[in-house]
Amino acid sequence: MLKKLGIVALSGALVFSGVNLGTADAAKPENAGKGNGNGNNGKVENVIYMIPDGFSSDYAANYRLFKGEDAIWDSHLKGMYTTKSANSDITDSAAAGTAMATGIKTNNGVVGLDTKGNKVETILEAAEKDGRSSGLVATATITHATPASFAAHVDDRNNETEIAKQLIASDVDVMLGGGKNNFLPASEGGNQEELNLLTQAEEQGFEIVETRNELTNVKDLNVEDGDKLLGLFANEALAPELHRGDTKEPSLAEMTETAINVLKEDKDGFFLMVEGSQIDWAGHANDAAWAMSEVAAFEEAVEKAIEFAKEDGKTLVVVGGDHDTGGMTTGANGSMELNLDVLQNVTATGDYMASQLNDDRSNVREVVEGHTRLTLSEQQVQKVQEAEDAALAINTVTSEHASVGWTSTNHTGVDIPLYVYGPQSEKFLGFHDNTDLPKKIAEMMKLK
Repeated sequence: MLKKLGIVALSGALVFSGVNLGTADAAKPENAGKGNGNGNNGKVENVIYMIPDGFSSDYAANYRLFKGEDAIWDSHLKGMYTTKSANSDITDSAAAGTAMATGIKTNNGVVGLDTKGNKVETILEAAEKDGRSSGLVATATITHATPASFAAHVDDRNNETEIAKQLIASDVDVMLGGGKNNFLPASEGGNQEELNLLTQAEEQGFEIVETRNELTNVKDLNVEDGDKLLGLFANEALAPELHRGDTKEPSLAEMTETAINVLKEDKDGFFLMVEGSQIDWAGHANDAAWAMSEVAAFEEAVEKAIEFAKEDGKTLVVVGGDHDTGGMTTGANGSMELNLDVLQNVTATGDYMASQLNDDRSNVREVVEGHTRLTLSEQQVQKVQEAEDAALAINTVTSEHASVGWTSTNHTGVDIPLYVYGPQSEKFLGFHDNTDLPKKIAEMMKLK
């Protein structure tokens, strides 16, 4: 694309040449992946990099049982990878996102910079420089740590107003998610001091959409001609999946499908990052039902990506979380049986249920049983009534019924499963570090 040729390489940028950067090649069995679209050879024109934030193998196991059958990614498991950051055994999303976007370790809280504060070129930026179009999709604010790691460079992930400025100034063609307030001035209720970045975006050729209907009616955008798409569907993050039906917001699958449809018009190919952001938030809350509903929504998005990849034949779909959140376990409290079916009946997050409690919490049974169809014991009712954190107590009770355990309300350092579909996917076989992923992707895309 002609509009990409003016990109200047960032200071301290990496050259993404997989083997030359010391990434060990995984074993390549002669018949690896044959019969499921995972050929040993083949050109990679497009990459859809899908990050279920907070997702680990225990989430995968619980989800399989929750769903009652294999998830779409199960047959595409290629390996595992480690996640620690430069300054901690347990990473945050900023450092993990930066590692997955640049191939470089950095400190927790840092986006797109190395440990010395130098800007590091991302895989998305390298794809743009090579002439490809690009996109970012998330159910968090689009300025949140993971999407920001692919197109912004700041020393504090919380500086989302600066990230918003950098995103609008970048060459990203499609951005879909939440966070409208980070693009508006204070005079209009936003978080920018004076700038109206939505006005600036329109001047730069962005079509702006704010509802599901507007998104599904997007037509005749041509990234080859410089057309762009910015969808900001909530002032802050999008609603949790359990409550999305009560809003005018699109699903993650709908955003993913639209992003693909816009970007695929680029004859040079595209790079798209899709984040299932709120799996992580459910993990922080130890909310098993919310977590499973977010994984289900993410799976629908992966289905859209793989459907396109099967039809296209030149698209690589890479699926892997940035870290585990919550230390979810598959089984708890000495039980040899899981009861994940009970989570199918939950209609609200623990946070929402807690907000519906009256001042003396005398309506615990009414609220919790009404939104979960569970039968609470007197001891469980009392636990919620006396808890310092009512939402966490509600989530604990729900998890007890499902026999799901939790070890933390923060991230953990467990290894993460890696799923890959498409040409050359067997190159991901084996055990890796998160920094290996963008190096391998760049090698397959032949980026320099």
